Amino acid sequence: MYQRIYVPVDDSATSALALAEACKLAKEVGATLRLAHVVDLAQFGWGGAEFLDAAELQGSIKQAGEQVLSANVAKVEAAGVVAEAKILESWGDRIASVIVEDANDWGADLMVMGTHGLGGLMHLLMGSVAEGVLKQADVPVLLLRNPGDD
Repeated sequence: MYQRIYVPVDDSATSALALAEACKLAKEVGATLRLAHVVDLAQFGWGGAEFLDAAELQGSIKQAGEQVLSANVAKVEAAGVVAEAKILESWGDRIASVIVEDANDWGADLMVMGTHGLGGLMHLLMGSVAEGVLKQADVPVLLLRNPGDD
């Protein structure tokens, strides 16, 4: 059965739903969770120094990501599940690729994540991290959609 469950997290209700499901499964099978949060630093990597301090802004983004990750780790620990956590940095890479690469490096045997279920034009414009993970993952992926996103 699954022993290493990988859970990409953010601060959305859909992510919280996926994390709760991952915790239930981890408790049932005695698995360890790895929570990962991706921060995209490339959007502020350009040299507009006269308008803003890009390094300071990137530091703030990383700090906010650490807070999101810490809050999610606290939920896992409160559920009595063993977890580790990692901030992942993207420098313009596809977020799904960053997630899948880290899951592979960690040796995940299952991934659990939320999907916002965007359709039509919004899906075309924004893409789907969950869809990208599903296409690239070498392990099973459990996707959860929040009915409140309808």
